[in-house]
Amino acid sequence: MAHDYARPGRVRPAPENFLSGEDIAAINEGGRRDFLRKAFVAASAALAAPAVARAQSAGDPAILELPPWSTSLGLPVASNPYGMPSKFERGLVRRESPGLTRVGGSSVAFTPLQGLFGIITPSGLHFERHHQGWHDIDPSRHRLMINGLVASEAVYTMDDLMRLPAVSKIHFIECGANTGMEWGNVAVPTVQYSHGMLSCSEFTGVPLKLILDMCGADYTKGRFILAEGADGSSMTRTIPMEMVESGEVLVAYGMNGEMLRPENGYPLRLVVPGVQGVSWVKWLRRIEVGDQPWATKDEAVHYIDLMPDGLHRQYTSIQEVKSVITSPSGGQILLDQGFHNITGMAWSGRGKITRVDVSTDGGINWREARLETPVLSKAVTRFNLDWVWDGKSAILQSRATDDSGHIQASYGRLRAVRGTRSIYHNNAIQSWKVAESGEVSNVQIL
Repeated sequence: MAHDYARPGRVRPAPENFLSGEDIAAINEGGRRDFLRKAFVAASAALAAPAVARAQSAGDPAILELPPWSTSLGLPVASNPYGMPSKFERGLVRRESPGLTRVGGSSVAFTPLQGLFGIITPSGLHFERHHQGWHDIDPSRHRLMINGLVASEAVYTMDDLMRLPAVSKIHFIECGANTGMEWGNVAVPTVQYSHGMLSCSEFTGVPLKLILDMCGADYTKGRFILAEGADGSSMTRTIPMEMVESGEVLVAYGMNGEMLRPENGYPLRLVVPGVQGVSWVKWLRRIEVGDQPWATKDEAVHYIDLMPDGLHRQYTSIQEVKSVITSPSGGQILLDQGFHNITGMAWSGRGKITRVDVSTDGGINWREARLETPVLSKAVTRFNLDWVWDGKSAILQSRATDDSGHIQASYGRLRAVRGTRSIYHNNAIQSWKVAESGEVSNVQIL
């Protein structure tokens, strides 16, 4: 297919800031889903100007004439003591979905997956989910207490913890409610809002097992831990001891080579690979070892799965195998026929991704995508597929498989078991429709 690369197609990014203040106020007063779709369609139409002709290799002033930056002295080093993105990338930011919650302190800021490359989420774009807002905590005053079924209860300072043997691991974190608005029908226009409660970072910290060993934890009776945060909501979560004993659970202070950002739990958070993000307790202040689950408020009332028979499933924390195409994706516009690179992300809370299949006809035919290295356990895996768009309507899908044998399900198969009234753990296959005009929109295929 190398000959197709000479005719690459262009993609217009999804429109940013497509809602005005008046629009947001209207959403808060009325319905959100239909309004969001209509507003986004209108904004997309406004941006859909005729495609600019391709630059010609002969006579193109952009190559024949030296620009100002090639004929002048640039800025000195450390002009920005802390590095910042280019001003031309200022549209790529975390965004809050208007009308999602009444209070921003208990809301979500979504990662712009459509603009990312590779597998690592920059710290400044890592999604946020808070239950009572975030704080920039003074690390000199922060403490971690270990109590419960241990021989010696202990209190650690940040200095104490950072002197212990540390490890660094790359893992994804996904909110259990990611894609939750899509259970019943198409709700949001872009991948940032449909799947943006997902990030993948390198975390540095101390294995929790090491700290519990130092305190003489009773692993015979103590088969659960309670993790408690220092924020105003005092977020608490039960975690099975088996996860801790595996050595994977970290008491982390570092992310992507630097200290945690305040909105991501600075100075200390729990890292529980493969498990829904609410268990990754931020601003971690206490670990209690116990002999049974605690059934805290957000374990008994929230973060539970509503089943079709009216019952709830509790402690369904594993994030099942999942994938999504990030480009082309909702809100983008294909400006040209010809070669396009279909790219996306796949992940599983059960282990490594072993395969991703991609369909361009709504699931009738599938092709195996390339998995780009590294392929890590409980981390995002980047996949790519060569595609030549012929200008006809197409429906793009991705289907991931992990090394436990689980295969990402269609909406039809998932709804047959889970119904349409749940919120959490929606790992169904995502579909993007490419119209003959090149406009890409969110659709659902059963």
